[in-house]
Amino acid sequence: MSREELELCIKQNGKDIYSFCCHLTGSRQEADDLYQDTFLKMVELGDRLDIQSNPKGYLLSVAVNLWRNRRRKRAVRRRIAGPEVSVEDEALEVPSGDPSPEERMISGEERRLVRKAVDGLPEKYRLPVLLFYMEELKLSEAAEILKIPEGTVKSRLFKAKKLLKKELEVVLNEKRF
Repeated sequence: MSREELELCIKQNGKDIYSFCCHLTGSRQEADDLYQDTFLKMVELGDRLDIQSNPKGYLLSVAVNLWRNRRRKRAVRRRIAGPEVSVEDEALEVPSGDPSPEERMISGEERRLVRKAVDGLPEKYRLPVLLFYMEELKLSEAAEILKIPEGTVKSRLFKAKKLLKKELEVVLNEKRF
């Protein structure tokens, strides 16, 4: 892969991949590392890559696989050395185009609640939600990235929506009283 091709790929897909990394990791620092490692992996593989058909899907797949590997390594280290202390970064900001301050506040609060609920989902439900709704991938593309059947993606999305509905109903009812 030439430098020009890499720059074009970053220009076309960089924001989406970084946003996905932020949601996947929940931390800007980890997202930065994952984002850089994703594109480094592309550079390492170089000419062996054929990502012309779906570069974004390929990059998302690389990011998911790198993230899963890190989590596995971290789990092994935790078992050997005990729990690590993690420092949470500031809340992730999502820019919005909004007409009034009130609507901005309400919209921002709703996004924060939904993001928190999605982040609280088990990984097997959270990944399909992020790929399908946030990255707007087709079911078949999400299934390919996660290396699971398309029907499994559908069932996990269905279960995730039920869990999110239950969680958000509880949270919203608490806010009203």
